Amino acid sequence: MDGTLLPNPAQALSPRTARALRAAQQAGICVAIATGRRTAYTTPLLEGLGLRADTPLITSNGAVIRTLGGDAIDRCQMASRVARGLCGLLRPFGALVFTFDRPGRGELVLEDLEQAQGRISLWIEANRHAAEVVKPLEDALIDGEDPIQGMVAGGVSRMRQAEEALRASEWVGLCECIKTEYLGRDLSILDLLPPGVSKGLALERLAARLGVGRRETVAIGDNWNDVEMLKWAGQGVMMGNAALELRTMAKMRGWRQAPPSKEDGVATVLEVIVAKSAAVKV
Repeated sequence: MDGTLLPNPAQALSPRTARALRAAQQAGICVAIATGRRTAYTTPLLEGLGLRADTPLITSNGAVIRTLGGDAIDRCQMASRVARGLCGLLRPFGALVFTFDRPGRGELVLEDLEQAQGRISLWIEANRHAAEVVKPLEDALIDGEDPIQGMVAGGVSRMRQAEEALRASEWVGLCECIKTEYLGRDLSILDLLPPGVSKGLALERLAARLGVGRRETVAIGDNWNDVEMLKWAGQGVMMGNAALELRTMAKMRGWRQAPPSKEDGVATVLEVIVAKSAAVKV
């Protein structure tokens, strides 16, 4: 969503992008939305666009797959004991939040609202209704009520230190750590996921479920948490607003580059795909 379909988190999808998504579905193409956002933070942006109720949503960076209409497809969870261990390790580095797959208040749990507002104030304001403060955070991580995802956020250099600390810790093999960086805002987010979970693996599982081959799959992304997805797809597409390091990686791997999100890069890609699909059918 952010940086790919949306130029920034505060904006809605452009009319052109919404038309392109609908046109792709009408052409018989399965459109799946893959995002680091949780489901409840994703669906309001897609409702009212005319997309099919069975549109798959890969949310929480691959931990949950549901349809736009709310039907469950797949879910992975992190063991609470691992989450508690990550609290002790990562608390000194930044604002720590855990996400649970349950509706309403308590879907997001954190222990320091002011610290979180310092870096991710827009996200906190948009999700305040779902957030619950628990001190210490470990008290919310009860065995048998496992979270689907953790997140620690802060400045880019500090989060890189946190990533190094995790690699050197006993927890490194018990969770996945996937980063998202916004260099212009000096903001980095480390998503803490169950072992083996990523957008890439979720896309692979979803494609198998739908009977769609790898060579028939196009993946579009803009950040580090999209890399595994772009690697798996038959054709990866990197957004023009991605960081230079990611755009360089895209060139080395033979991925296409789309225009930036503010120039409707996704729509540009989909319009070409739909036109080619129509030409083949003729």
